[in-house]
Amino acid sequence: MAQTFSLAFVIAYMLLLSSLFAAGVTTVTEDGELLSSMIGVQGLIYCKQGSKLTPLQGAVARVTCERADEYGYEGEDVTVLSQATDAKGYFLATLSSSEVKDYFNSKNKVMRIKECRAFLELSPSDTCSFPTEINRGISGAILQKYRLVENKLKMKLFTVGPFVFSPQETDQDKSIPNGY
Repeated sequence: MAQTFSLAFVIAYMLLLSSLFAAGVTTVTEDGELLSSMIGVQGLIYCKQGSKLTPLQGAVARVTCERADEYGYEGEDVTVLSQATDAKGYFLATLSSSEVKDYFNSKNKVMRIKECRAFLELSPSDTCSFPTEINRGISGAILQKYRLVENKLKMKLFTVGPFVFSPQETDQDKSIPNGY
């Protein structure tokens, strides 16, 4: 009976792994270690009125990753939007492995993710709708350090911000390109 249960467990585990490989969600290193190339970006978004910061529910952040070949020629960018922030201003954006995996362009050159940045994208508030450059909310916060989240699928989780919207646009914020 115990052998039947363990055999059934091994078969179920192998089926799960094979479906993850087929979906492109996991990869295996040379050492045989199972890894996920899923990326998460988290942060907070606030509204700043005077000296007061309040969490901005319903705001959205954008994550854009640039691709380039081995010579630095740029390819198609990958862009995702976060889910709307919760009541505490928290957002999470995820990029699946299929969105960040290497690919061959039309000239048969391998295109790889070069750099990812997080930006302010949308405020739900009419009275606090101007993005600010605080923590590079307009020009883009570069994703640098991450922690590995140990759950069903390992994910590299980056933290950015906090980002801030304001009721009015400042001269400093007007002169900064929005990352596109």
